[in-house]
Amino acid sequence: MYNNKIIEKVEKEMTDHFSISVPSKPEYVHVVRLTASAIASRMGFDIEQIEDIKVAIAEACTNAIEHGLCYNKQNFDINFFVDDEKMTIEVFDRGHGFESSQLKEPDLTSPKEGGLGIFIIKSLMDEVEILSDIGKGTMIKMIKYLGDDF
Repeated sequence: MYNNKIIEKVEKEMTDHFSISVPSKPEYVHVVRLTASAIASRMGFDIEQIEDIKVAIAEACTNAIEHGLCYNKQNFDINFFVDDEKMTIEVFDRGHGFESSQLKEPDLTSPKEGGLGIFIIKSLMDEVEILSDIGKGTMIKMIKYLGDDF
């Protein structure tokens, strides 16, 4: 016979995991946005938070298509991790990668086209981590917490 407190603890710690592999084509970004929106809605995010998630994931996918996969037209992968407190999204490409420590904040006093994707993602999500390995690819990990903005 199981102890109810143990079962409750295990259920609370459980994380649902969704994974999709997406062709490296801009027309599929909308599919990813809809998927993220559906998951976020089911979790109870409000409409403003859902829009933030959709914009952030679209930026991450666009980066994977434009930068990560420019030399090989492979799919890129997206992992969604869902628990009671947050949604974690990982966008991973197998592109050429870059030195993430060299990533600079954009100059907003003289904006130019392009180069704002990571800045936008960081401004919309609660936590963002970028892991890139030259020759192996890049992962953008984004977290949005339920409830008040963190």
